[in-house]
Amino acid sequence: MSAHLVDVFFYGSYINFDVLQEVDIEARPYEVCSVNGFRLTISPLANLIPDPQGSAYGILTKLSHPELERLYNEHARGKLGGVYLPEAVLVYQTNGIYSPALTYISHDMSPAKADPAYVARIYRPAEKYGFPKWYLKHIASFG
Repeated sequence: MSAHLVDVFFYGSYINFDVLQEVDIEARPYEVCSVNGFRLTISPLANLIPDPQGSAYGILTKLSHPELERLYNEHARGKLGGVYLPEAVLVYQTNGIYSPALTYISHDMSPAKADPAYVARIYRPAEKYGFPKWYLKHIASFG
């Protein structure tokens, strides 16, 4: 029996499949999309903060609950030091459709300067995915 997969929206270093492979999550189909009502910050880790005028870009993909557990408890909390909790969002897909997905947001991250190498792990795939130039500039501003 195969594991149940859920739609998940990644916006930070998890848009980078090299990072996901560190937690034994193989590359899989994805779609570039965005969420409205949030703004990306990287301080020191990527996070979404509410912003009624904001928009954050990322990818929509599917993971199992055990994979999400490994990713957010073992990697994000254990290795990166960030506590992220699941939240429901509506993602805007390139075909013009809104669909529900899980994303993970930290509500108690202490602000700090981002490591430029960490920012690069987000910027490189964002550029490859064709995120808007203004958004790439926003990502780069944290490095």
